[in-house]
Amino acid sequence: MTQSPATPLPTPTERRRLRVARSLTQTQVAERIGVTRETVRSWETGRTAPRGRKREAYARLLAELGRTETETAPASTGAAALTEAAGPARSGAPAPAKGREEAETDTRTKADVRGRTAARSTGSARGAVAAVREETREAAGSGDGAGAGPDPRPGRGRPRSATEAFDALYAHSAPHLVRQTYLLTGRRTLARESVERAFQLAWQRWPEVAVDPDPESWVRAAAYEYAMSPWHRLRPAHRQPDAPPADADDRRLMDVLQSLPPAYRRTLLLYDGVGLDLPETAAETEASTPAAANRILHAREAVAEQLPDLAVPEQLHRRLTELAGAEKLDAPGSTLVRGAGEKRVRFWTRTAIAVTALIVGMTVLTLRVAPTHYDPTPAPGAPISGVPPLTGPGHLTDRDLALREALRQRMSGGPERLAPLAE
Repeated sequence: MTQSPATPLPTPTERRRLRVARSLTQTQVAERIGVTRETVRSWETGRTAPRGRKREAYARLLAELGRTETETAPASTGAAALTEAAGPARSGAPAPAKGREEAETDTRTKADVRGRTAARSTGSARGAVAAVREETREAAGSGDGAGAGPDPRPGRGRPRSATEAFDALYAHSAPHLVRQTYLLTGRRTLARESVERAFQLAWQRWPEVAVDPDPESWVRAAAYEYAMSPWHRLRPAHRQPDAPPADADDRRLMDVLQSLPPAYRRTLLLYDGVGLDLPETAAETEASTPAAANRILHAREAVAEQLPDLAVPEQLHRRLTELAGAEKLDAPGSTLVRGAGEKRVRFWTRTAIAVTALIVGMTVLTLRVAPTHYDPTPAPGAPISGVPPLTGPGHLTDRDLALREALRQRMSGGPERLAPLAE
């Protein structure tokens, strides 16, 4: 059960990332499209979606930003870019001269980050999803794959169906997404549930996910949002903490991660755990680039304060990977996820139909039993049928006046007034 969009658009997170990568403000984007800044903000947060000509203009602008981004390479990477991005937000004044020890530390940190960046470009999970991304794009144009002909492009066979492309994405992404979500929440059951809900939502909106430049990022953002929802605190199962990891070092690292604020924890996990770049991390966390850089630096300082061995970013990246791989968290089969998602959609669809039918029935019943006409309000003093007349003092008739006069004359010849006498 899928929905077909008009013009394909990137995810809200990707829209924000493209704008931030080109150093554009929401006001500038709004002026180019012809809308207000609040409208662009709601598009980037996912609260609303553009329609009609505005959607086409927004899609062309995002495509232009994407092409420009691929043509131009960033000038600085790693710790240097992180420091440059965080510098203006951390202090408005120029930084004082560093000592020899600080300079050596910065140099060593930059070298470590360069090494991690190179390893990230070859071993990143996002790089491995390129094949799945191509399959999803091919499947987007074939619908469910029923009756699809061969691909007219040379060297291409019949495109894979949407089901096969979804299963390929799930098989590649679900296992490590569950482990990443476990590091984010510290709860195994919640991690599995979050990834399942995210893939169910992805299957429901598969035409949108299939044409997304990074479908794994789309699912990861949905899983993280669900996992970090504050409403989970009201669940009875959330009151009891999960069993800690078996290894003592893993327990200490997990305790440090859980002690961080949720926004810092998520940003650190995306940058040092998953291996995203700074603009992508800022876009996925819906924060500005300086704010994301500050969160990463403060989170690293908090981790290094309690675990000095992880002061080097490369060591922190390695330990996060080991901690995630130490947990044997298996995701259910993709068939079960798709079936559960479709069952939930059918349930809520039938519930909405039932509620709508109930409202229509109650409305018809009310119109049936309601009176068709109303009696006008009687004027003041007008007699009302079946109601006795109003009693009380009124004007005397001629007969009443004659009777009163007769009584007064008859009483005038009566006895004198009696007065008491003393004995």
